[in-house]
Amino acid sequence: MTDSALALYVHWPFCVSKCPYCDFNSHVRESVDQAAWRAALLADLAHEAALLPGRRLGSIFFGGGTPSLMPPATVAAVIDAATAAWTPLPDLEVTLEANPSSVEAARFADLAAAGVNRVSLGLQALDDAALRFLGRAHDVMEALGALDVAQARFARVSTDLIYARPAQRLDAWVAELTRALAFGTEHLSLYQLTIEPGTRFATEAAAGRLQIPDGDAAADLFEATRALTAAAGLPAYEVSNHARPGAESRHNLAYWRYRDYAGIGPGAHGRRLASATQRHRKPENWLGAVARNRHGIVVEEPLAPSLRASEALLMGLRLAEGVDLAWIARETGLPRDALVDAGAIAALPELIVLEGDRLRVTEAGILLLDSILPRVVRAEPVLA
Repeated sequence: MTDSALALYVHWPFCVSKCPYCDFNSHVRESVDQAAWRAALLADLAHEAALLPGRRLGSIFFGGGTPSLMPPATVAAVIDAATAAWTPLPDLEVTLEANPSSVEAARFADLAAAGVNRVSLGLQALDDAALRFLGRAHDVMEALGALDVAQARFARVSTDLIYARPAQRLDAWVAELTRALAFGTEHLSLYQLTIEPGTRFATEAAAGRLQIPDGDAAADLFEATRALTAAAGLPAYEVSNHARPGAESRHNLAYWRYRDYAGIGPGAHGRRLASATQRHRKPENWLGAVARNRHGIVVEEPLAPSLRASEALLMGLRLAEGVDLAWIARETGLPRDALVDAGAIAALPELIVLEGDRLRVTEAGILLLDSILPRVVRAEPVLA
């Protein structure tokens, strides 16, 4: 969908050491041929640029394993190539994900000089026992030191926290979040802990050794989160994301508003020109594909209009602003009554409202979003 600026996602799969969350644990930073990687990333980017000429560029996001350990020269090279291929907006957002370690914080000045102007810092928790449970290598003191450096080096800083942890009490979470809000960052991503199949947490839960807050307790935590952030001037603009007005993540808004984004690097996904793309996940396979084809794509699949509409609705209804049904109908060529069930919407006036072409979930409905969407959205399942 082409009526707005393009977003570029750059996936860097390498970690500084074995990471409990990483699929590529054997690929540590010290083993990387940086020159080869830089050349491959630039070739992958050039492939996307050739398919998307004349576009404006609104954001670049460096994510993945430990992108804050990407050499600043590589970061600068990607930014330079992207802004040469596309016309950057005057307020181009360049975000880099970082772990809050002193090793990575020491590189923040060089990354800022390379062109990064926003950092997303994965604090995860402000409790040392919780950090150990989550498998994080840093402690609270180190994390807050990294936050201080980030706030000194970058114009924009976001932090992440995970709540609804095992045995977490409401008063403890309120105190933890109140402390986080006092740091003065402009953006907070606050995620409820979920148990994903095949993970260590799933094994522990199946054995009865791990119990997260039940539905009512989790709802209390969620409601307290939204009340505290709103009172602090960082209202929720998406289910799990909170920001000062104007400080929303422009890159993530491109996803939620279902605008085009190009993905490069191992495992990167993209949505552009009504197609879904996926790069090879294993770094060596991706490098080999780039050497053969000048890109790392393993899947490139046209998306049917009904599937594009479904994705746009399921992503956009996570936003406080909701979705513009006229825009989705125009972009997909589908009539509005093929997008949503008007009868189901009318039956849920306290949970979801339609005002002209704007459909949005109410504050009361956000807690029930997963049950509302299947009733309202007329579409096929979203691609994995």
